[in-house]
Amino acid sequence: MQNQTHEELRYFIALALAPKVGPGVFKAILAYSGSPTAFFQIPKGKAAKIPKVGPKLLEIRSAEQSLLRQADELLNSSQKSNFEILTSLDPSFPQRLKSLEDGPVLIFKKGNAELNLERTVGIVGTRNATTYGKASTQKIVVDLAQYQPAIISGLAYGIDIEAHRSAIQAGLPTIAVMGSPIDQIYPAVHRKTAELLQENGALISEYAPGSKMMPGNFPARNRIIAGLSDALIVVEAAEKGGALITAEIAYSYNKEVFAVPGNLQSTYSEGCNQLIKKMKASIYTGPNDISEALFWTKPGETKAKKTEVDLSGREEMEKAILLYLKEKGESEIDLISYSTEIPLGLLSSKLLSLEFEGIIKSLPGKKYKLLV
Repeated sequence: MQNQTHEELRYFIALALAPKVGPGVFKAILAYSGSPTAFFQIPKGKAAKIPKVGPKLLEIRSAEQSLLRQADELLNSSQKSNFEILTSLDPSFPQRLKSLEDGPVLIFKKGNAELNLERTVGIVGTRNATTYGKASTQKIVVDLAQYQPAIISGLAYGIDIEAHRSAIQAGLPTIAVMGSPIDQIYPAVHRKTAELLQENGALISEYAPGSKMMPGNFPARNRIIAGLSDALIVVEAAEKGGALITAEIAYSYNKEVFAVPGNLQSTYSEGCNQLIKKMKASIYTGPNDISEALFWTKPGETKAKKTEVDLSGREEMEKAILLYLKEKGESEIDLISYSTEIPLGLLSSKLLSLEFEGIIKSLPGKKYKLLV
Protein backbone atom coordinates (compact mmCIF):
# COMPACT_ATOMS: atom_id res chain seq x y z
CA MET A 1 0.00 0.00 0.00
CA GLN A 2 2.81 2.41 0.83
CA ASN A 3 4.92 4.09 -1.86
CA GLN A 4 7.41 4.97 0.86
CA THR A 5 10.13 2.75 2.24
CA HIS A 6 9.84 1.85 5.92
CA GLU A 7 12.54 4.40 6.78
CA GLU A 8 10.79 7.16 4.84
CA LEU A 9 7.55 6.28 6.58
CA ARG A 10 9.24 6.51 10.00
CA TYR A 11 10.54 10.00 9.24
CA PHE A 12 7.21 11.12 7.77
CA ILE A 13 5.34 10.10 10.92
CA ALA A 14 8.05 11.53 13.17
CA LEU A 15 7.87 14.95 11.53
CA ALA A 16 4.07 14.93 11.44
CA LEU A 17 4.02 14.22 15.20
CA ALA A 18 6.55 16.93 16.05
CA PRO A 19 5.25 19.75 18.28
CA LYS A 20 4.05 22.85 16.42
CA VAL A 21 4.32 21.14 13.02
CA GLY A 22 0.80 21.53 11.66
CA PRO A 23 -0.26 20.67 8.09
CA GLY A 24 0.84 24.06 6.72
CA VAL A 25 4.33 23.86 8.21
CA PHE A 26 4.70 20.21 7.23
CA LYS A 27 3.78 20.93 3.60
CA ALA A 28 6.22 23.85 3.50
CA ILE A 29 8.99 21.59 4.79
CA LEU A 30 8.10 18.89 2.28
CA ALA A 31 8.00 21.36 -0.63
CA TYR A 32 11.35 22.89 0.30
CA SER A 33 13.28 19.83 1.51
CA GLY A 34 11.80 17.20 -0.76
CA SER A 35 11.16 14.75 2.09
CA PRO A 36 10.91 14.64 5.89
CA THR A 37 14.14 12.61 5.95
CA ALA A 38 15.99 15.35 4.06
CA PHE A 39 14.71 18.01 6.50
CA PHE A 40 16.66 16.38 9.31
CA GLN A 41 19.80 16.19 7.16
CA ILE A 42 20.09 19.56 5.39
CA PRO A 43 22.36 22.24 6.95
CA LYS A 44 20.81 24.29 9.74
CA GLY A 45 21.16 27.58 7.86
CA LYS A 46 19.30 26.22 4.86
CA ALA A 47 16.60 24.64 7.03
CA ALA A 48 16.04 27.96 8.84
CA LYS A 49 15.08 29.59 5.55
CA ILE A 50 12.15 27.26 4.94
CA PRO A 51 8.90 29.30 4.87
CA LYS A 52 6.84 28.98 8.08
CA VAL A 53 9.75 27.29 9.93
CA GLY A 54 12.32 29.76 11.24
CA PRO A 55 15.06 29.22 13.83
CA LYS A 56 12.80 28.42 16.81
CA LEU A 57 11.00 25.54 15.14
CA LEU A 58 14.35 24.05 14.15
CA GLU A 59 14.67 22.77 17.72
CA ILE A 60 12.62 19.75 16.62
CA ARG A 61 15.64 18.55 14.62
CA SER A 62 17.53 17.93 17.87
CA ALA A 63 14.67 15.65 18.94
CA GLU A 64 15.09 13.42 15.87
CA GLN A 65 15.72 10.17 17.74
CA SER A 66 12.92 10.77 20.24
CA LEU A 67 10.47 11.49 17.42
CA LEU A 68 11.58 8.37 15.55
CA ARG A 69 10.96 6.27 18.68
CA GLN A 70 7.43 7.66 18.84
CA ALA A 71 6.94 6.78 15.18
CA ASP A 72 8.18 3.23 15.77
CA GLU A 73 5.84 2.82 18.75
CA LEU A 74 2.94 4.02 16.62
CA LEU A 75 3.77 1.63 13.78
CA ASN A 76 3.98 -1.28 16.22
CA SER A 77 0.74 -0.22 17.89
CA SER A 78 -1.06 -0.07 14.53
CA GLN A 79 -0.37 -3.76 13.95
CA LYS A 80 -1.51 -4.78 17.43
CA SER A 81 -4.57 -2.52 17.62
CA ASN A 82 -5.78 -3.00 14.04
CA PHE A 83 -5.68 0.56 12.72
CA GLU A 84 -4.02 1.94 9.60
CA ILE A 85 -1.65 4.89 9.32
CA LEU A 86 -2.10 6.69 6.01
CA THR A 87 0.30 9.41 4.93
CA SER A 88 -0.52 11.91 2.20
CA LEU A 89 1.92 10.00 -0.03
CA ASP A 90 -0.06 6.78 0.34
CA PRO A 91 -2.37 5.85 -2.60
CA SER A 92 -5.09 5.03 -0.04
CA PHE A 93 -4.97 8.53 1.47
CA PRO A 94 -8.15 10.53 0.66
CA GLN A 95 -7.46 12.33 -2.62
CA ARG A 96 -10.15 14.89 -1.81
CA LEU A 97 -8.00 16.15 1.07
CA LYS A 98 -4.74 16.50 -0.87
CA SER A 99 -5.67 19.73 -2.63
CA LEU A 100 -6.66 21.48 0.62
CA GLU A 101 -4.08 23.92 1.92
CA ASP A 102 -5.01 23.06 5.52
CA GLY A 103 -5.71 19.38 4.86
CA PRO A 104 -4.12 16.78 7.16
CA VAL A 105 -0.96 14.97 6.13
CA LEU A 106 -1.51 11.96 8.39
CA ILE A 107 -4.74 10.00 8.88
CA PHE A 108 -5.48 7.13 11.25
CA LYS A 109 -8.16 4.73 10.05
CA LYS A 110 -10.18 1.80 11.36
CA GLY A 111 -12.68 0.00 9.15
CA ASN A 112 -13.15 -1.68 5.80
CA ALA A 113 -14.16 1.20 3.52
CA GLU A 114 -11.58 2.75 1.24
CA LEU A 115 -11.46 6.51 1.51
CA ASN A 116 -11.55 7.40 -2.19
CA LEU A 117 -15.15 6.44 -2.82
CA GLU A 118 -16.76 7.69 -6.02
CA ARG A 119 -19.57 9.67 -4.35
CA THR A 120 -19.76 11.29 -0.93
CA VAL A 121 -22.32 13.41 0.91
CA GLY A 122 -21.65 15.05 4.25
CA ILE A 123 -24.57 15.44 6.66
CA VAL A 124 -24.14 17.61 9.75
CA GLY A 125 -26.27 19.47 12.22
CA THR A 126 -26.95 20.36 15.81
CA ARG A 127 -26.22 18.04 18.71
CA ASN A 128 -29.68 18.95 20.05
CA ALA A 129 -31.61 17.47 17.14
CA THR A 130 -35.38 17.78 17.16
CA THR A 131 -37.80 15.12 16.00
CA TYR A 132 -38.07 17.04 12.72
CA GLY A 133 -34.29 17.06 12.32
CA LYS A 134 -33.91 13.34 12.96
CA ALA A 135 -36.77 12.47 10.60
CA SER A 136 -35.30 14.76 7.92
CA THR A 137 -31.90 13.09 8.27
CA GLN A 138 -33.39 9.62 7.92
CA LYS A 139 -35.34 10.65 4.81
CA ILE A 140 -32.33 12.33 3.21
CA VAL A 141 -30.23 9.17 3.57
CA VAL A 142 -33.02 6.86 2.35
CA ASP A 143 -33.68 9.11 -0.67
CA LEU A 144 -29.97 9.35 -1.54
CA ALA A 145 -29.46 5.58 -1.31
CA GLN A 146 -30.44 5.22 -4.99
CA TYR A 147 -27.18 7.03 -5.88
CA GLN A 148 -25.07 4.92 -3.49
CA PRO A 149 -22.96 7.67 -1.90
CA ALA A 150 -20.87 7.31 1.23
CA ILE A 151 -22.27 9.37 4.10
CA ILE A 152 -19.73 11.54 5.93
CA SER A 153 -20.32 12.91 9.43
CA GLY A 154 -18.68 13.43 12.81
CA LEU A 155 -20.05 10.77 15.21
CA ALA A 156 -21.40 13.53 17.49
CA TYR A 157 -24.74 13.61 19.27
CA GLY A 158 -27.84 14.65 17.32
CA ILE A 159 -27.81 14.88 13.53
CA ASP A 160 -24.34 13.31 13.10
CA ILE A 161 -25.12 10.01 14.79
CA GLU A 162 -28.53 9.90 13.10
CA ALA A 163 -26.78 10.21 9.72
CA HIS A 164 -24.41 7.33 10.53
CA ARG A 165 -27.20 5.08 11.83
CA SER A 166 -29.44 5.85 8.85
CA ALA A 167 -26.58 5.02 6.47
CA ILE A 168 -25.94 1.68 8.18
CA GLN A 169 -29.65 0.86 7.96
CA ALA A 170 -29.73 1.85 4.27
CA GLY A 171 -26.67 -0.28 3.49
CA LEU A 172 -24.51 2.71 2.60
CA PRO A 173 -20.87 3.11 3.64
CA THR A 174 -20.42 5.82 6.23
CA ILE A 175 -17.23 7.53 7.37
CA ALA A 176 -17.01 9.07 10.83
CA VAL A 177 -14.44 11.84 11.19
CA MET A 178 -13.45 11.86 14.83
CA GLY A 179 -12.27 14.76 16.96
CA SER A 180 -10.78 12.24 19.36
CA PRO A 181 -7.81 9.91 18.85
CA ILE A 182 -8.59 6.84 16.77
CA ASP A 183 -8.46 4.61 19.88
CA GLN A 184 -10.92 6.70 21.87
CA ILE A 185 -14.59 6.71 20.84
CA TYR A 186 -16.21 9.99 21.82
CA PRO A 187 -18.91 10.17 22.97
CA ALA A 188 -18.54 6.69 24.45
CA VAL A 189 -22.29 5.99 24.12
CA HIS A 190 -21.78 5.84 20.34
CA ARG A 191 -19.32 2.93 20.59
CA LYS A 192 -21.80 0.37 19.24
CA THR A 193 -22.53 2.51 16.17
CA ALA A 194 -18.79 3.13 15.73
CA GLU A 195 -18.19 -0.64 15.70
CA LEU A 196 -21.06 -1.37 13.33
CA LEU A 197 -20.10 1.27 10.77
CA GLN A 198 -16.59 -0.19 10.42
CA GLU A 199 -18.02 -3.24 8.63
CA ASN A 200 -18.94 -1.20 5.56
CA GLY A 201 -17.41 2.15 6.46
CA ALA A 202 -14.58 3.61 8.52
CA LEU A 203 -13.54 5.70 11.48
CA ILE A 204 -10.82 8.24 10.73
CA SER A 205 -8.91 10.73 12.85
CA GLU A 206 -5.88 12.95 12.43
CA TYR A 207 -5.06 12.42 16.11
CA ALA A 208 -2.65 9.66 17.08
CA PRO A 209 -3.67 6.95 19.55
CA GLY A 210 -2.79 7.94 23.09
CA SER A 211 -2.75 11.66 22.33
CA LYS A 212 -4.63 14.07 24.56
CA MET A 213 -8.13 14.99 23.45
CA MET A 214 -8.34 18.79 23.20
CA PRO A 215 -11.47 20.98 22.76
CA GLY A 216 -9.98 22.50 19.61
CA ASN A 217 -9.86 19.09 17.94
CA PHE A 218 -13.56 19.16 17.18
CA PRO A 219 -13.75 22.45 15.25
CA ALA A 220 -10.55 21.38 13.43
CA ARG A 221 -12.02 18.05 12.29
CA ASN A 222 -14.87 19.94 10.59
CA ARG A 223 -12.53 20.86 7.74
CA ILE A 224 -11.98 17.15 7.08
CA ILE A 225 -15.73 16.50 6.97
CA ALA A 226 -16.09 19.39 4.51
CA GLY A 227 -13.10 18.27 2.46
CA LEU A 228 -14.29 14.67 2.14
CA SER A 229 -17.80 15.67 1.07
CA ASP A 230 -18.69 16.31 -2.57
CA ALA A 231 -21.83 17.97 -1.20
CA LEU A 232 -22.64 18.98 2.37
CA ILE A 233 -26.17 19.06 3.80
CA VAL A 234 -26.87 20.99 7.00
CA VAL A 235 -30.05 19.58 8.53
CA GLU A 236 -30.47 21.65 11.68
CA ALA A 237 -28.18 24.28 13.14
CA ALA A 238 -28.49 27.04 15.70
CA GLU A 239 -27.18 30.52 14.92
CA LYS A 240 -23.73 29.42 16.10
CA GLY A 241 -22.19 25.97 16.24
CA GLY A 242 -20.02 23.31 14.65
CA ALA A 243 -22.42 22.59 11.79
CA LEU A 244 -22.23 26.20 10.63
CA ILE A 245 -18.43 26.11 10.86
CA THR A 246 -18.44 23.03 8.64
CA ALA A 247 -20.79 24.73 6.17
CA GLU A 248 -18.60 27.84 6.02
CA ILE A 249 -15.52 25.71 5.39
CA ALA A 250 -17.30 23.68 2.70
CA TYR A 251 -18.40 26.94 1.06
CA SER A 252 -14.79 28.20 1.12
CA TYR A 253 -13.71 24.93 -0.54
CA ASN A 254 -16.23 25.55 -3.35
CA LYS A 255 -18.27 22.51 -2.34
CA GLU A 256 -21.98 22.20 -3.00
CA VAL A 257 -23.65 23.26 0.26
CA PHE A 258 -27.32 22.64 1.03
CA ALA A 259 -29.45 23.50 4.03
CA VAL A 260 -32.78 22.05 5.10
CA PRO A 261 -35.15 24.98 5.70
CA GLY A 262 -36.98 24.96 9.01
CA ASN A 263 -39.59 26.60 11.17
CA LEU A 264 -38.87 30.29 11.67
CA GLN A 265 -39.74 29.88 15.34
CA SER A 266 -37.23 27.05 15.89
CA THR A 267 -33.84 27.90 17.39
CA TYR A 268 -32.31 24.96 15.55
CA SER A 269 -33.46 26.19 12.16
CA GLU A 270 -31.90 29.64 12.51
CA GLY A 271 -28.52 28.54 11.19
CA CYS A 272 -29.94 26.78 8.13
CA ASN A 273 -32.24 29.65 7.28
CA GLN A 274 -29.36 32.12 7.59
CA LEU A 275 -27.15 30.03 5.29
CA ILE A 276 -29.89 30.13 2.67
CA LYS A 277 -30.50 33.85 3.20
CA LYS A 278 -26.79 34.67 2.80
CA MET A 279 -26.66 32.47 -0.33
CA LYS A 280 -23.99 30.24 1.21
CA ALA A 281 -26.27 27.23 0.84
CA SER A 282 -28.98 26.13 -1.56
CA ILE A 283 -32.33 24.95 -0.24
CA TYR A 284 -32.42 21.18 0.06
CA THR A 285 -35.74 19.83 -1.19
CA GLY A 286 -34.81 16.30 -2.24
CA PRO A 287 -32.18 14.00 -3.77
CA ASN A 288 -32.54 15.60 -7.21
CA ASP A 289 -30.88 18.72 -5.79
CA ILE A 290 -27.73 16.69 -5.16
CA SER A 291 -27.83 14.66 -8.38
CA GLU A 292 -28.28 17.78 -10.52
CA ALA A 293 -25.52 19.69 -8.74
CA LEU A 294 -23.04 16.82 -9.00
CA PHE A 295 -24.27 15.31 -12.30
CA TRP A 296 -25.01 11.97 -10.71
CA THR A 297 -26.95 9.25 -12.45
CA LYS A 298 -28.57 6.21 -10.88
CA PRO A 299 -26.89 2.81 -11.38
CA GLY A 300 -27.73 1.56 -14.88
CA GLU A 301 -28.82 5.00 -16.04
CA THR A 302 -26.86 6.47 -18.96
CA LYS A 303 -25.91 10.10 -19.21
CA ALA A 304 -27.33 12.14 -22.03
CA LYS A 305 -24.93 12.43 -24.95
CA LYS A 306 -23.14 15.75 -25.01
CA THR A 307 -23.50 18.02 -27.99
CA GLU A 308 -20.43 19.48 -29.65
CA VAL A 309 -19.31 22.81 -28.21
CA ASP A 310 -20.05 25.63 -30.64
CA LEU A 311 -17.11 28.03 -30.86
CA SER A 312 -18.55 30.23 -33.61
CA GLY A 313 -18.89 33.81 -32.55
CA ARG A 314 -16.81 33.26 -29.43
CA GLU A 315 -14.00 35.64 -28.50
CA GLU A 316 -10.48 34.20 -28.44
CA MET A 317 -10.23 33.84 -24.66
CA GLU A 318 -13.50 31.93 -24.43
CA LYS A 319 -12.42 29.70 -27.32
CA ALA A 320 -9.14 28.94 -25.54
CA ILE A 321 -10.96 28.06 -22.30
CA LEU A 322 -13.55 25.85 -24.00
CA LEU A 323 -11.00 24.04 -26.18
CA TYR A 324 -8.84 23.34 -23.15
CA LEU A 325 -11.79 21.99 -21.14
CA LYS A 326 -12.93 19.95 -24.14
CA GLU A 327 -9.53 18.26 -24.17
CA LYS A 328 -9.21 17.78 -20.41
CA GLY A 329 -12.86 17.26 -19.42
CA GLU A 330 -12.31 19.13 -16.16
CA SER A 331 -9.42 21.11 -14.71
CA GLU A 332 -8.36 23.31 -11.81
CA ILE A 333 -8.49 27.06 -12.39
CA ASP A 334 -4.71 27.44 -11.93
CA LEU A 335 -4.02 24.93 -14.69
CA ILE A 336 -6.56 26.59 -17.00
CA SER A 337 -4.84 29.92 -16.40
CA TYR A 338 -1.39 28.46 -17.03
CA SER A 339 -2.41 26.59 -20.19
CA THR A 340 -4.45 29.40 -21.76
CA GLU A 341 -2.13 32.21 -20.52
CA ILE A 342 -5.17 34.11 -19.23
CA PRO A 343 -4.54 35.99 -15.93
CA LEU A 344 -6.48 34.54 -12.99
CA GLY A 345 -8.55 37.68 -12.35
CA LEU A 346 -9.73 37.88 -15.95
CA LEU A 347 -10.13 34.10 -16.18
CA SER A 348 -12.46 34.05 -13.15
CA SER A 349 -14.73 36.56 -14.87
CA LYS A 350 -14.77 34.56 -18.13
CA LEU A 351 -15.49 31.31 -16.29
CA LEU A 352 -18.36 32.92 -14.40
CA SER A 353 -19.91 34.16 -17.67
CA LEU A 354 -19.60 30.71 -19.24
CA GLU A 355 -21.14 29.15 -16.14
CA PHE A 356 -24.11 31.53 -16.32
CA GLU A 357 -24.60 30.37 -19.91
CA GLY A 358 -24.74 26.78 -18.71
CA ILE A 359 -21.71 25.75 -20.78
CA ILE A 360 -19.39 24.93 -17.90
CA LYS A 361 -19.89 23.99 -14.25
CA SER A 362 -17.76 24.81 -11.21
CA LEU A 363 -16.77 21.76 -9.17
CA PRO A 364 -15.33 21.30 -5.66
CA GLY A 365 -11.65 22.19 -5.38
CA LYS A 366 -11.81 25.21 -7.73
CA LYS A 367 -12.26 22.96 -10.74
CA TYR A 368 -14.35 23.54 -13.84
CA LYS A 369 -16.03 21.07 -16.15
CA LEU A 370 -17.37 21.39 -19.68
CA LEU A 371 -21.08 20.53 -19.90
CA VAL A 372 -21.61 20.48 -23.67
